[in-house]
Amino acid sequence: MNILLVEDEGNIASIVSKGLREEGFEVSVAPDGNIGLQMAEDNSYDLYIIDIMLPGINGLELCRLIRKAKDNRPILMLTALGTTDNIVTGFESGADDYMVKPFKFAELLARIRALIRRSSGYVEDNKLQIADLEMDLDSKLVRRGNTEINLTSTEYRLLEYLLRNQRKVVSRMDLLEHVWGVDFNMTTNVVDVYVNYLRKKMDKDFDPKLIHTVIGMGYILRDD
Repeated sequence: MNILLVEDEGNIASIVSKGLREEGFEVSVAPDGNIGLQMAEDNSYDLYIIDIMLPGINGLELCRLIRKAKDNRPILMLTALGTTDNIVTGFESGADDYMVKPFKFAELLARIRALIRRSSGYVEDNKLQIADLEMDLDSKLVRRGNTEINLTSTEYRLLEYLLRNQRKVVSRMDLLEHVWGVDFNMTTNVVDVYVNYLRKKMDKDFDPKLIHTVIGMGYILRDD
């Protein structure tokens, strides 16, 4: 497992890279966003760990550029900024998970392993469907009837989890764990924010409505 760590704080880069190597990972370190982008373009990595506050290209822009290059490998963002708005911005840039500094190495390691499990993919059906909503797992396209629905990577993972658990009530804790990663900040309303994003894109102008709130319990995807 080859990881690219883009971190300009030398002590953090040293501690993280040393710890990950001791766990059996191969780690390359870039000290700023420009070098990180060049390394991402020149090499193949299984996972990226990117600080947001970087010299040169900042972490958010680096994340966007990696996604623009059709690289869908997991990205874990590190930052000292931990508000809901900051977290949402990170996910909208294409990140798969988000850790706020300071953090414990054990939690970082757990999140990395969770991302690896999620990115290994499913080997079941190539399509998931409910009513006229269809998700193609090969092409990553989502359609409602004849209309293509454009989703961010986080919205896609959220919808995929709902589709795989359709007609079941899933709690916010379930969604945080399976879409965003283990031990996410449980006080954040990022789940509700992203459910609303999905509703606007795939429910607002269509019938029947598919995403339903179960008060006090969570959400359910159903067509009746």
